[in-house]
Amino acid sequence: MSGPRVYLVGAGPGAADLLTVRAARLIAQADIVLHDALVPAEILALAERARIVPVGKRSGRPSSAQSFINKQLIDAARRHTVVVRLKGGDPMLFGRAQEEIDALVHAGIAVEIVPGISAAFGAAASVQQSLTQRGVSRSVMLLTPAVGKGETGHDWATAAVAADTAVLYMAGRQAGAIAAGLLVAGVPATRPAVIVENATLGTRERVFVTTVGQLEAEAARLGDGPALILLGDVFSSLQQRADIAEHLGLGSHHRAA
Repeated sequence: MSGPRVYLVGAGPGAADLLTVRAARLIAQADIVLHDALVPAEILALAERARIVPVGKRSGRPSSAQSFINKQLIDAARRHTVVVRLKGGDPMLFGRAQEEIDALVHAGIAVEIVPGISAAFGAAASVQQSLTQRGVSRSVMLLTPAVGKGETGHDWATAAVAADTAVLYMAGRQAGAIAAGLLVAGVPATRPAVIVENATLGTRERVFVTTVGQLEAEAARLGDGPALILLGDVFSSLQQRADIAEHLGLGSHHRAA
C-alpha cells in the first residue's frame, strides 16, 4: 500500500536480543522513532539513521499527553517514509495502541502492528515458572490496577481472584493497595506472589519471591525499574528453588521473603 504508514513496534520486555527480526529491521530502517520511556538504550541504539523522539508515559509521573503523541505520529507520517512508534512489551497490551491506531486511521494513515514479547512472558521466563501448569493453573489474567487521569476505577481484584494465575502490570508502586485489595477480595495472605523488576535485563533484573501478605514490605525494596506482580499457586515452588540455589551458591538473583 502506498502513502504514509506508521509501524507500531513491540520492543519486548527489555533485552535487545528478544526483539523480533521484523522489529529490529524496521528500527534499523526508520527515519524517525517515537519511543516509550521504558525502551532501553540498547534497543534505541539500533536506530542508527533515525531521529529519536521520547514520548514516554509512566504512571504517576509527568508525561506527554496522548493527544500530543497522536499529533506527533500524524505529523511524522506526513514527513517521513519509515515511522516507528516503539512501545514496551507488546503494542496491543496496556500500550494505548488503540488510541493511536484510531487517530492515524482517521487521518488517512495506514498502520502496521509488529508484536513483541509482553513483560509477563519475559518475567515468567526469568523465574523459569510456567504461568499455566497441569493440575494447578488453567487460566491466566493479565491486568493492571493503574487508573489514568479522568478514568473511573475498576474491580481489578475480582478479576485477579477469578484466574488461577494473575499478572499485574504497572503494579510495583501500588503494592500496598494491591495487597489490601486482594485480601478484601478473599485471597489468602499466604498466596504465593513474585515481584519481578526489570524483567530480562540481566544484572539489572531483581526477583522477590514472597506472599500476598508480604507484598508491601518486599515492594519497598524496589528500585526505579518497571515491576510486575505475579500471583498464584504455580509460584509455590519458587521459594524452595530459591533456597536451594542459595544453599548451592549458584548465584541466583531470587530473593526470598
